[in-house]
Amino acid sequence: MSAAQLTASSIDPDEVAYFERLAHRWWDTEGPFWPLHRLNAFRVDYIRTRLAAAFGRDAALERPFEGLNVLDIGCGGGILSESLARLGAQVTGIEITEKNVRVADLHAQWSGLEIVYRLATVDQLVREGAHFDAVLNMEVIEHVEQLPAFLDDCAQLVRPGGVMFVASINRTLAALMMAILGAEYLLRWLPRGTHHFRKLVRPRQVLDRLGERFDLLHKTGVRVNPFTRVFGFSRWMGVNYMLLLQRRTV
Repeated sequence: MSAAQLTASSIDPDEVAYFERLAHRWWDTEGPFWPLHRLNAFRVDYIRTRLAAAFGRDAALERPFEGLNVLDIGCGGGILSESLARLGAQVTGIEITEKNVRVADLHAQWSGLEIVYRLATVDQLVREGAHFDAVLNMEVIEHVEQLPAFLDDCAQLVRPGGVMFVASINRTLAALMMAILGAEYLLRWLPRGTHHFRKLVRPRQVLDRLGERFDLLHKTGVRVNPFTRVFGFSRWMGVNYMLLLQRRTV
């Protein structure tokens, strides 16, 4: 299936074209995706701690997620997928950008990792009846159209008792100033046009849509020091945030 054949209502063709142009740069740690590499190291620690707690695993083990079936939505070049695979998870990464899938699959082969990468949409997996122990929805929701339908599809992919991580940028004036004008235009940490204010998502929008089916296990803001480029946790969720939700069993 080619990118042109993916016709889900949540897909924004402009977003597909944008990331197609950048696909070859995913694993260049000094290239346009360097903030994602820095962020990935930070968020993997968060996922490791919180996912282990949710499933009664020992986060200190070398491969604490052995046997867990994990879906990485919008996996890009596979940066997060590879990190989870190294922790023992059975990872499926899905993308709507064909070049990204090729980049991710090739890099996984070079790394000796068994990861299933697919050119697919979440609604396609729903139709296939797929379910996962954990769904990673990281820096994706701010790029989709038809957010409610997209969240509904993501929810169906989480098995009862399973969890979903959501990370995104809040739709606030502070986020406009810091995450878009600051990061893209002033500091030039990200290519201009990576984010659009109208598509940013408030945490309450996620919780309101999923609240009848999921319980919120944890939430946190994420901050970055512009001088050291180091990420950290914050009580304030006005710019970047992460949520961990668990699907109810009844």
